[in-house]
Amino acid sequence: MIRLAARAGMVGPFLFGWVLSTLTFLKYDFLLSLGWHPLHAPTFDWPSGLALGDHGWIMTMTFLLSGFMMTLFASGLRLSLPPSRVTFLSTFALSLAGVALAGLAFTTDPTIRATPATWHGRLHDLSFVLLGLTLMPAMLLLGFAFRADARWRDLSACTWLTVVLAGPTFALKGAAFYVFLLAILIWSEVAAARLSKCVN
Repeated sequence: MIRLAARAGMVGPFLFGWVLSTLTFLKYDFLLSLGWHPLHAPTFDWPSGLALGDHGWIMTMTFLLSGFMMTLFASGLRLSLPPSRVTFLSTFALSLAGVALAGLAFTTDPTIRATPATWHGRLHDLSFVLLGLTLMPAMLLLGFAFRADARWRDLSACTWLTVVLAGPTFALKGAAFYVFLLAILIWSEVAAARLSKCVN
């Protein structure tokens, strides 16, 4: 189970980053038509807008798969770390973040539109809020959980540093949002690689 979780933890972020980059390149003009701009309005219907229009199903499936793999990764961390309240809370919060990431598969509504908000657009927005409310607390708590295990202890400071770096960029939006995404994806790969070593 832990080995499977480690593989999911490594594949998930790579898949998400690759699909995000590829679809952004392929749908560049479409994104511009939504009001997005890579520098001046980087979070305007991005990345959620990639699920709209041609090839949108690819982003939808990526949200689902990445969320499932994050939840599976959280289960592996829970089994690998010493049992404690902080281990339970941190991995539970990370599992909720995975559910929220999967929830982004509910198709978003374009910001610029002449129609009322849809039920799936509201669920998408709710999932995004839930992701923001669970991912950062999960990582903060994981920093404490890592300190209780010699195999993970050196990753504790790295985890907190990632939160310090990524947290403000998530709130500020703008071009800094790219920093948030990159920091989270890199941390996920590092943590998954460490989990893989724990079962070898």
